[in-house]
Amino acid sequence: MSDSTINLAQVRRDLHAIPELALHEVQTQQYLKKTIAAFASDFLTIKEVPEVETALLVRLAGSNSEKTIGYRADIDALPIEEETGLPFASKHPGVMHACGHDIHMTVALGILAYFAKNQPKDNLIFIFQPAEESEAGGKRLYEAGALTGDFKPDELYALHDQPAMPAGQIATKKGTLFAGTTEIHLQIVGQGGHAAYPQQAKDALVAAAAFVSQVQTVVSRNVDPIHGGVVTIGSFHAGTIGNVIAGEAKLAGTIRAFTQADLEMMQKRVRAIADGIAVAFGVQMNLELIQGGYYPVENDPKTTAAFMAFMEEDPEVDFAEAQPAMTGEDFGFLLNKFPGTMFWLGVGDPKHSLHDARLNPDEQALNAGVQAMVAYFKQRMAQ
Repeated sequence: MSDSTINLAQVRRDLHAIPELALHEVQTQQYLKKTIAAFASDFLTIKEVPEVETALLVRLAGSNSEKTIGYRADIDALPIEEETGLPFASKHPGVMHACGHDIHMTVALGILAYFAKNQPKDNLIFIFQPAEESEAGGKRLYEAGALTGDFKPDELYALHDQPAMPAGQIATKKGTLFAGTTEIHLQIVGQGGHAAYPQQAKDALVAAAAFVSQVQTVVSRNVDPIHGGVVTIGSFHAGTIGNVIAGEAKLAGTIRAFTQADLEMMQKRVRAIADGIAVAFGVQMNLELIQGGYYPVENDPKTTAAFMAFMEEDPEVDFAEAQPAMTGEDFGFLLNKFPGTMFWLGVGDPKHSLHDARLNPDEQALNAGVQAMVAYFKQRMAQ
């Protein structure tokens, strides 16, 4: 962007090289602070949040301070060993920006750089939020009271990169964009024994297998087919050797739905199945369902209508209407508290999906994302 004071590609590469897990984004926060400090102006304020130590908030006081527009970027990474072979690949073993949060932060910094140099009409706040992938960072910030007073947005925006879309393309929809999620953690405690004497044991592995099989009916027989939903058990650990009956099993999975009502109903059905398995197999089912702050991402009708109309009419923007996705995002919690819009930004790597160790976004998306959001915010402020 002509008025930007940062090299977007270099910033993205710097951030990509230092990925950190949820609530441990210390280096990332230091990099953000150093970069933003270089934008210093008499209308820029940086704020830290003691209750969420790695969070960073930035406020640009507008020349007409009647309204506050917020923009959120998540800053954490995933426990994935990077396999891209890039010269700026992760320096932290076993951790990678495999969900593109380095892209998210860089676009936010690009927008911030522009408005730090060109004072906005309305107040602008930037929320660099930790712990999106786990630990519900958005909810933590809200409950810490960080988004109040001068840092309370009247409307709030955020993007998520999408490798399946062309670099720079923007897409969203009215209503629910992403699903709400609930994590499943289950420990089954039975009684181990010799494989030759099953009558003397309580087989945790067989009970676990029954649970996995039965939860497949939660969606197919309880959720309206038009609504959609997912119950996936992605981790199953039981037993140590073939001639010993397992006395314990541990499972982990996820529940996903497009409405909070469906999500809560599915939670009840999973719990009911666990209770039934406990009785049928004589085992103890220690089930933990963790929803935290992962609500469905429900775009606000007014802000989304304005956003879509602008993006569709701007000849510089490649815009497409999105379909809902089962992707989970803790921005859903913040949209439950403030009106706003989340959108996809295409990053042009169709061979690799989000959370893939080989994900390599096309950096041309950076400038396209910054330009589109700067133009939209300027138009939004002029209204």
